[in-house]
Amino acid sequence: MTTRVLMVFDLPYSVPANYDFATEFADPDGSYTENDVYKALLESDYEVHRLSLFNDIRPLLDAVRDIKPDVIFNLCETFNLTTHWDKNVAATMELLGVPVTGASASALFLCNDKGLCKKILRFHRVRVARFHTFYRGHKVWLPKALKLPCIIKPLTEEASRGISQASIVDDEAGFLARIAMIHERMNLDAIAEEYIDGREMYVSVIGDRALRILPAREMTFGQMDEDEPRIATYKAKWDDNYRKRWGIKNHFAKTVEPDLQKHIEDVCKRAYRALHIRSYARFDLRVTAAGNVYVIEPNANPCIAKGDELAQSALKAGISYPSLIRKVVNQAMRREGSGKKGDGAS
Repeated sequence: MTTRVLMVFDLPYSVPANYDFATEFADPDGSYTENDVYKALLESDYEVHRLSLFNDIRPLLDAVRDIKPDVIFNLCETFNLTTHWDKNVAATMELLGVPVTGASASALFLCNDKGLCKKILRFHRVRVARFHTFYRGHKVWLPKALKLPCIIKPLTEEASRGISQASIVDDEAGFLARIAMIHERMNLDAIAEEYIDGREMYVSVIGDRALRILPAREMTFGQMDEDEPRIATYKAKWDDNYRKRWGIKNHFAKTVEPDLQKHIEDVCKRAYRALHIRSYARFDLRVTAAGNVYVIEPNANPCIAKGDELAQSALKAGISYPSLIRKVVNQAMRREGSGKKGDGAS
């Protein structure tokens, strides 16, 4: 019997029932992740139904009632253009009694709040940069415990939104001004972290009980001056012209010694379990010249597009893209104790 998959994702507008998504899925800058996952699900002989959400949750309830899916493939990153409401969508899905892929609502909540997340990791002796959180409407000052330079970020944003070269501050005036900008112009809370000089590495993890660490990826900054801070700004991640101008490249990490590799794997496994992440995740790390490994950001439900870090690392490890998507589906169905196993199990 064919497994019925309801693939749920977000769009910045509402669409009518039975919409075909042809325009969005054909746009290389649009719903490319959704298109990749959709094709992989079809290739695995699932019965796939697509649903987009904007600012109304009722279509999800109706689809679950009418389609009766065996599993929901959750690709929602925003709701009503608000990134931190992804956890609310996941929580709603959890109430419906259908297995859901990816992170739980609680894990999304923990990973989205950079301050709370770092407190939990530090409690579990996972190394993080020293930090301080600054909430809107409260006093802002430069804590004596923080050593400059610092990087100032929005507390709950994702995908490096709000991060630029100006986020690095090396004096008290710049420190206070950057926090004020996030509070006033972005209308968000802020976090200040000590800047960690080192390699920018991305390590993906898949699994629930048994975890598999995939080959590490790395961002390098070829043309930047030696005294410039090397950080993954929004432009460094998403602006192709900026990346080309400064020689910024993402590639598989080279010259990782066995002892360092073992240390990286241990850190990622401990962080994954400390934050109760499941299914798949990606950790943004800083690895210093002394071999210290800092978790900069945990990414629950990271981009799972065919060309992005996690899928590229999986392929390097011998896991084809359709097989990766099947693993995600089967994890969800096994986790919920479903008696029905996904087609093409792997």
